Amino acid sequence: MKKLFILTGEPSGDKLASKVISTLKKNRTDIEYLCVGGQNLKSLGIVSLYDLNDVTYLGFTQVLLNIFKIKKKINETVRKIIEFNPDILFSVDSPDFTLRVAKKVKKLKPTIKVVHFVAPQVWVWRENRIKKLKGILDHVLLLFPFEKKYFDAENIKSTFTGHPLLDDQKKNTLDINQVIKKDKKIFSIFPGSRLSEIKILIPIIFEFVKKMNKKYEDLFFVFHSTSDHVKLIQNLILKEDVKNCTAIADEKIKLHVLKSSIFALAKSGTISLEICNAKVPSVIIYKMGYINFFIVKMLAKIKYANIINIASDQEVIPELLQSNCNASNIFNKVDDLLSDEKSRNLQIKKSYEIIGNFKTVNSSDIAASVLINQF
Repeated sequence: MKKLFILTGEPSGDKLASKVISTLKKNRTDIEYLCVGGQNLKSLGIVSLYDLNDVTYLGFTQVLLNIFKIKKKINETVRKIIEFNPDILFSVDSPDFTLRVAKKVKKLKPTIKVVHFVAPQVWVWRENRIKKLKGILDHVLLLFPFEKKYFDAENIKSTFTGHPLLDDQKKNTLDINQVIKKDKKIFSIFPGSRLSEIKILIPIIFEFVKKMNKKYEDLFFVFHSTSDHVKLIQNLILKEDVKNCTAIADEKIKLHVLKSSIFALAKSGTISLEICNAKVPSVIIYKMGYINFFIVKMLAKIKYANIINIASDQEVIPELLQSNCNASNIFNKVDDLLSDEKSRNLQIKKSYEIIGNFKTVNSSDIAASVLINQF
């Protein structure tokens, strides 16, 4: 029996990992699994060492404030991985956590192969970091084709898989009338998967929704959340008396709701690829603490936050960041786009063309085959 340990550090990584592991499970029945994961990996029957929220921190200050907790969790995770003694450590995203664990594991037991999915964004910052990965990683799975040159330069084995979230979805009929009223158009909202993000963005988004309700009577706002935070958002909606909205967590329902949406408002991140793939126009928002933002501005080498805008080197999808991320600005930008069909269609056309470069025939199959070849 082969052994595989899956290491994630936040819900988006858990979601990506589950798509690859789901494919792997269909092809191989001789593998024993253990993980640090969330609801998606657990739904595949894989036990997690602890709750994913224990290691999900946002920004430099949050990391500094919780540094001792993080170090303790890293050491605990390393110890459990060594005890499990896997053939492969499959680390996914969250490099500040997963790669620290991988480095210690590799040092203690070099025979454990490390395959990392979602390369550290060296094209954003810390380009020299790749040199430090040379003795840690046996293989890197890449979401974007332009990343390969960085790893080739250091002779680190890598494979462009494409993005699993852009794989063609099976078309299943699903009734979403229990979520949406028939006389309403759907407006999807993605406030983030980390509690720290939600706490910052929810008050701003609620104020935005209230402004929208004053002008638009035919919209219904759906907050896309995780099982960990959906009740929190539902309770806040009731507490703040925000009309015409709900929160959902079921992944299948979320996908159908997104595809049925006329517009989306999303925290900057991976979700923007899914929104573009669903051909839904959007606005991207993000806000963090002033210290975190100052550090990011000092280190970052790029003009934009969104991968679509970064890849095209222009603002295809509007970004409202930091001080610009307020209810009035969001309302004005969304209102403008809702009244301008030509601009909405142009955004959909351009963004869909860009994500075409990030697609492969089946990225989950490619990633799973790399893992199989490592056994």
